[in-house]
Amino acid sequence: MPATPPSLFPPILPNRHGMLAVDDLHTIYWEEVGNPNGIPVVFLHGGPGAGLSPQHRRFFDPGAYRVILFDQRGAGKSTPLGEWRNNTTQLLIQDIERLRAMFGIERWLVFGGSWGSTLALAYGQAHPERCLGFVLRGIFLCTPAEIEFFLYGVQWFYPELYDEFIATIPVEERGDLLKAYARRLLSDDPQQYWPAARAWSRFEGRRVFLLPQEEEHTSDTLDLGVGRLESHYMAQGGFLEPDQLLRDLDRITHLPAVIVQGRYDVICPPLSAYRLHQAWAGSRLRMIPDAGHGALEVGISRALVAATEQFKRYGRFD
Repeated sequence: MPATPPSLFPPILPNRHGMLAVDDLHTIYWEEVGNPNGIPVVFLHGGPGAGLSPQHRRFFDPGAYRVILFDQRGAGKSTPLGEWRNNTTQLLIQDIERLRAMFGIERWLVFGGSWGSTLALAYGQAHPERCLGFVLRGIFLCTPAEIEFFLYGVQWFYPELYDEFIATIPVEERGDLLKAYARRLLSDDPQQYWPAARAWSRFEGRRVFLLPQEEEHTSDTLDLGVGRLESHYMAQGGFLEPDQLLRDLDRITHLPAVIVQGRYDVICPPLSAYRLHQAWAGSRLRMIPDAGHGALEVGISRALVAATEQFKRYGRFD
């Protein structure tokens, strides 16, 4: 393995893609990339609600991996966009299993970042026999403390963003920002949910990277998916029991895992990655000293590619 792996593999188009109806309400978008006979891997995007990017295909050697990517319920190209009903962690796990069976895959590597790390852990603990290992980035265990930090703790680092975020909410409702935002975001009235969705998405998006970006990448699809589904899942504690992901970790600790974490991540702070690493004997923690939360920050993307390259060669992480 080269001492300095590439940040990303070259751009690539899917071999095939399509839509899969998972119930009477939701239809999810999926795509298959790389070598049809390669090592199977499932990519789990963040948010919830952030959806896929073409860049997500580029963490994997296309000659060695068979990559299955999909937009989770209510995200990206999946329909209906931003739909929070019939949308739970348990149903997302069922969708992953439905895709695995559809593609005829026995076991696969599970790759997830941010909310994708949450879903990866929940899926693995529900179906450990279907997993080869885990590549996890920007760990979010969906605990009350992490949700509290996401909404309130950031004011210590980005007070101007916090002021913009609370400005959307009347003073008398600011004691419970999650409740106030969820009430607006989950409304059926566009005049209620659109301003809230844009405010929520920008509150998160402007602190993803350690260093400011030249331009802000926003879209109505991203704003509605992220705003509605993040508030929905946070209001329900991720549909998980307290500290469930650490409590049930013994179901997957026999499998190899690498954890990639930005030292200055102010969306999913490093303590969660450290807690997970401490509880998972044999896991490898890569703390990136000059990065925030973004998967495409150079240090983080390089560590993720190094992980997939190492698993390609050895089936483990050192």
